[in-house]
Amino acid sequence: MRPDADIQRLVRLDGLAVRRRRHDQGWSPRQLVVAIEEASFIASGLRKTLTPNQIQAIEEREERISYADLLLLADGLACDPSDLIAEGEMSSKRGRPRLH
Repeated sequence: MRPDADIQRLVRLDGLAVRRRRHDQGWSPRQLVVAIEEASFIASGLRKTLTPNQIQAIEEREERISYADLLLLADGLACDPSDLIAEGEMSSKRGRPRLH
């Protein structure tokens, strides 16, 4: 796959893991949106973020998002993107090995 195609590939997240990390920070979905935007601005100088509705869909319905959006979310939550991916989602795909 081309690198730009990889970044747009859809992945299913572990909605409970996302919610748990957000709650650990004491954030509402809107506060997480702001944290994502701030992390994006620090990393790239661009103000990218997700919407509260996207956060809700991820947490409640494990809606698939692009890998690019996963990277934004992980930056906002200050965690490794692989910590947010649903169990078995990447098992048949190449990815970074987990070190646990």
